[in-house]
Amino acid sequence: MKTVTISREFASGGREFGEKLAKYLAYEYYDKEIISAIASEKGLNENYIASVIENGSFRNYSVPIARSFSLQPIFFNQQKIEIITAQEKVIKKIADTKNSVIIGRCADAILEGYRTFNIFVYSDMASKLKRCIKYAPENENLSEKELLKKIKQINKNRKDYYEVYTDKIWGAKENYHLCINTAIMEIDEIVPFIGEYIKAYFKKEN
Repeated sequence: MKTVTISREFASGGREFGEKLAKYLAYEYYDKEIISAIASEKGLNENYIASVIENGSFRNYSVPIARSFSLQPIFFNQQKIEIITAQEKVIKKIADTKNSVIIGRCADAILEGYRTFNIFVYSDMASKLKRCIKYAPENENLSEKELLKKIKQINKNRKDYYEVYTDKIWGAKENYHLCINTAIMEIDEIVPFIGEYIKAYFKKEN
């Protein structure tokens, strides 16, 4: 099986890029579907699971994914440990059974040793602000200052989360096969080039 993992800065268009790339490659797309699978297995609320997985809940402790959570039980709520363990299980099952594009959730680190192509999507702040305004929910009316704060906080959470559960630095080029700046070209223009690059990469691996 072939898996594309996409780590991304908030408001960089990483989710849109992932959806369109999956369609181009005819791969399965996984994002919130992972949360739903964990919620179904654990009988917990999806919003609670998302807050544990996506919001850097354990950012004060360094416990790489490859290590056992049992090494530091005093620091961790058992239910949260079970959620993170379930996430790893779901992601590995996807990689074992589907050609897929997986968004976020440390999938690149979880699937180390698997057949993956790892991407980091980023953008400049002006482009992030423009995207936030364009796709803002109808009931959201944040000022530019508030949007900047939101973008920075979410990206800090993602960085903290990634660096708690891996021994790597979030966004460091060494961790990815490709880093993509979505401020340079429209996503619809980028996808075909990257899709063909990925096809060539996996073909060369055979």
